[in-house]
Amino acid sequence: MPQPILYVSITNHGFGHATRTAAVVEEIRQQCPEMLVIMATTAPRWLLESYVSGDFIHRPRGVDVGVVQPDSLTVDRAATLEKLQQIRAQANALVAGEATFIRQNRVGLVLADIPPLATAIAHAANVPCWMASNFGWDFIYRAWGGDFIDMANWIGERFGQCDRLFRLPFHEPMSAFPQIEDVGLTGGRPRYAAAELRQRLNLPAPDGKTVLLTFGGLGLAQIPYNNVTHFPDWQFLTMDRHAPNFPNLIKIDAPGIRPVDLMPLCDRVISKPGYGTFSEACRLGVPLISLTRDDFAEAALLLDGIQDHNPHRILPPADFFASSWQFLHEPLLPPRKSEVIAPNGNEAIAQAVIDYFN
Repeated sequence: MPQPILYVSITNHGFGHATRTAAVVEEIRQQCPEMLVIMATTAPRWLLESYVSGDFIHRPRGVDVGVVQPDSLTVDRAATLEKLQQIRAQANALVAGEATFIRQNRVGLVLADIPPLATAIAHAANVPCWMASNFGWDFIYRAWGGDFIDMANWIGERFGQCDRLFRLPFHEPMSAFPQIEDVGLTGGRPRYAAAELRQRLNLPAPDGKTVLLTFGGLGLAQIPYNNVTHFPDWQFLTMDRHAPNFPNLIKIDAPGIRPVDLMPLCDRVISKPGYGTFSEACRLGVPLISLTRDDFAEAALLLDGIQDHNPHRILPPADFFASSWQFLHEPLLPPRKSEVIAPNGNEAIAQAVIDYFN
C-alpha cells in the first residue's frame, strides 16, 4: 500500500487554530506512525513541535487571513478587510500553486482548520477536503456588516464545497457546510505529572492558590501585573517573558512547556475567550475566569459553553484592567448544565482520517 500522505491547512490567525489542529495531528501520528503529514501554515515550527512529537513537513503557506489583531483582544477591521481583498484577488494563483504541490507530493486528503480556499485547493488536486472547527470565517465577518457581507458570502460558497466537517463543541450552526459530524473537545494533554513538573520548573509549593495567566499567542500589552501583590500567599504563573518581577509572579520560560502542561498545577486559569484554552481547561476540569469580548462573534459561543460545562467566572474587561482583582476572592460559579462534553475529539478525527486511508 502506498504511504498515506495528509496535507493539513491551518488558518493564518493567532496560535489557537494551529495548536488545536496539531493536537489532532499528534493523535494521527500516534495511531498511524507511517502517515506523512504536511502542515501548511504560517504558525512557527516551534509551536507545532510543542504539540507534534513525530516528524512532519512544515510548509509555511498562508491562504487566508483570519483577523488582523495587534493583541489578543483588539481587532483591526480595516487591515483585515484589506488583506481579505488581497487574498480574494490572488485566489486563483494560490489555489493553482498549492494544488500543484498536492498533486506532485501524492497527497491523499486535505484536512483544514479552517481556510476557505482549502476546498478549492483540494478539489483542484482531485482529493477530498475535510474541515474541523467550531466556527467559519463567514460567521465572524458577517457580524461586522458593510463590505464584510460580500466577503462572508464568498467564503460561505467555498465552505459549501467541503466534503466533511467535524464540528467542534462551542460552535455556531455552520450552516454553509453540507456534511456535518459533531465531535468532542480537542486539544493537548499535559505531558507531566504535577509533582514532576513542579520539580522540573523548580516551583515552590504555594501557600495559597495557583493561578495561570494566559492570553494566547498574541498576548496582552497592558496586564496589570502589580495586582498580584494584593495576594502575597497566592502564586501566579505567566509565560510572558516581559512580565515584571514580583516574588509571587513566576515567569515560565522552559522549552516545550505549554499552558496545558501547567493547568494541572492551577486552581484556576485567567484568560480571554479562545477555543484552545477553554477546551483544554474543560477537558481537565480546571476552573476558568474569562474576560468578555464584544467584537468577535465566536466569543459569545465560547462564553456560553464554558458557563454551561465548567466552573467559571466571567469578567467585564474593566474588572480585570481597572480593579485590584477582588474577583479572585469571589466564589466560582458551577456549570449551568450537568452533562459532560465528550473529550475525545482528537481521537474521533484521527480515526476518521486513518479509516479513509485504509
